[in-house]
Amino acid sequence: MFSTENQFIHFKMKEKIISKASELFLKLGFKSVTMDDIAGEMCISKKTIYKYFCNKEILIEESTAMIHKAIHQSIDTIVAENRNAIEENFQIRKMFKEMFKAGDTSPVYQLKKHYPEIYEKVMSREINECNAVFKQNIQNGIQKGLYRKDIAVDTYVDFYYTLIFSINGNTSSEKEANKLEMQALEYHTRAMATLAGIIELEKQLQKYNS
Repeated sequence: MFSTENQFIHFKMKEKIISKASELFLKLGFKSVTMDDIAGEMCISKKTIYKYFCNKEILIEESTAMIHKAIHQSIDTIVAENRNAIEENFQIRKMFKEMFKAGDTSPVYQLKKHYPEIYEKVMSREINECNAVFKQNIQNGIQKGLYRKDIAVDTYVDFYYTLIFSINGNTSSEKEANKLEMQALEYHTRAMATLAGIIELEKQLQKYNS
């Protein structure tokens, strides 16, 4: 019983450290945040953090996994609301903007620059997850008459995530990355849209900008 209780305490403390680290990494960047910063924010010793994570890289890996899980839970929630395909994409874009709004420096840019091996793992995981989301969105848009029927779906999926991940990995300013991602979404949608899709796009752009 005591052993089980200890395991639970160990798990909860580890989870709290990952959660606080994730919050700081998103706000200040993966390079900028130190183990001392995390310990100070949690009012614990740095030694306590090293008890659970032998180095910062392992903590970053665990944090990116937690962030990834939170992002895709939010995406699943949006998809489950059964909005039309164009509105769905704008809601997902809004969710990303809210999640990353606290920081000035793009955390993805810092990750690519300072921790390239972790960045590659994160991108590989994101591509697999996003591939399915983007593909389903396009298929739903075609079915509802918002996207053209003659679209090469897999090619358009590749185009879009290559564009989005390129922006994230090569733009240091989070504000600029958000602006470029919004332009990429408009570009992506216009490339696929029917007349009905263009009308819905203009409606969503007006709502987003207001």
